Amino acid sequence: MDERQFFTEKPETRPGRFQCTRCRRTNEFQVRWIRRTRKAQLPGGADERARAMFNKLKDHLVRLDEHVTCPECRTRFEIPSHQNVVFLEQYEGLPKDVEEDEDLA
Repeated sequence: MDERQFFTEKPETRPGRFQCTRCRRTNEFQVRWIRRTRKAQLPGGADERARAMFNKLKDHLVRLDEHVTCPECRTRFEIPSHQNVVFLEQYEGLPKDVEEDEDLA
């Protein structure tokens, strides 16, 4: 079974502050992510291996953008982060999560 069958995927955009490698100015950029939320129950036709994998899965974000363009000098540079997967349990209270909670109130 493919791992994506265990998740519900939803695109979102989050801000990130990065320094341009050419002009050295720091700006805020909108970075695209996919939020993968584990489904409530295992899809049908799963074997024991798939059940074991499903029990270990966690909600996470996967970064889609690898590069951003500086608005000052128009240089395209790589996002200087080795982390392109973020587990949501590590980052409670992320800016996007706070906005969603306020909308619900």
